[in-house]
Amino acid sequence: MKYFFLIAAFNALFFAILILQKKKVLHDKVLIYWLIYLGLYVGSYAFLSNILFTDFHLLSVSFISLLMLHGPFLFLYISALIDENYKFQRKSLFHFIPFLLFNIFVFTSPLFPEIAGSIRLDHVKTEHGSPWLFNFFLILTALSGPVYFLLSIRLFKILDINIFNNFSTTENINLDWLRKLVYSFGAIWTVLIIAATIHHVFHLFSWIFCTDGLFLSLSVFIILIGYFGLKQKEIFTHFPDHNIEYVTKPKPKYATVLLSDTEAENYVNQVKRLMETEKPYMDADLTLPGLAAKLQIPSHHLSRVINEKFSLNFFDFINQYRIEEVKSKMARPEFDNLSILGIAFESGFNTKSAFNRVFKKMTGITPSEYKNQL
Repeated sequence: MKYFFLIAAFNALFFAILILQKKKVLHDKVLIYWLIYLGLYVGSYAFLSNILFTDFHLLSVSFISLLMLHGPFLFLYISALIDENYKFQRKSLFHFIPFLLFNIFVFTSPLFPEIAGSIRLDHVKTEHGSPWLFNFFLILTALSGPVYFLLSIRLFKILDINIFNNFSTTENINLDWLRKLVYSFGAIWTVLIIAATIHHVFHLFSWIFCTDGLFLSLSVFIILIGYFGLKQKEIFTHFPDHNIEYVTKPKPKYATVLLSDTEAENYVNQVKRLMETEKPYMDADLTLPGLAAKLQIPSHHLSRVINEKFSLNFFDFINQYRIEEVKSKMARPEFDNLSILGIAFESGFNTKSAFNRVFKKMTGITPSEYKNQL
């Protein structure tokens, strides 16, 4: 087990060095610090686990408090990925306050010998009993992981809204790898924390079983987050023209700007004309800013027109045209030499799964069923 922990620690530091070679954006910087923390943490456990919890009581408590950093790093990483304007500000430091307060309590406790002697993770009974503040911080540590996993799931919902408002495909931008990682390790982490809590309260299981389980899951997490994080690209890029940008806020800055019915109708006609003549939806990577640039209108105005005048989000608006293009080509003899998937690719789709899903959503039947009906 020790060697597996050391391999994971090495991988964390190795991936951090590799990411340093990239053109770093904020989410890469967060990941670098996160991997360094995880590498040093798991590596330290591999070397010290056999003596830390028996010979160094205060240090072992501080060591366990480091688990409170895992959730904030996850939250900040996802936040930086899903928001193009996200910046690390002073309020971001609030996520680390519980960890800081816990360690202030631990390292000031030697000033009060009766308290310091009671702060220990083993089950040796002391004269004064376990301090309530110590138990409170242990509960915070136990809750930290599950709480941040739930907060991360909320961030994924925000990402979905932003994707459907700005992109015509979810390929490579839906963070599917990170979702699966958060869901699976969130469940595993919660089970292990419950086991550790049961051990601490009812003295069931062994302490090594609980800590080995936690660090084993961290080790697997390190390898996966490092590998996929290294390949992860920026989702929302910046454009020189500030009128051409992604719409990622609940209340866009153009929402309060008066858009007359005449202007809105003019935009509607421009959009329809462009879609029918130039067929920009044939570009599999078409985005809201890309379409706004072709129309030479602000992104927020275009988003507002699509939402209010067509009653669709950008994703459904573009894919509606693609589906109609597919249906049209299916009915024309000159495309009989192409497979259904070939026609889909000719019409702006870039994956089979996305095409099948969107086609059934918009028509109620599969592409094969529609073809047979023809």
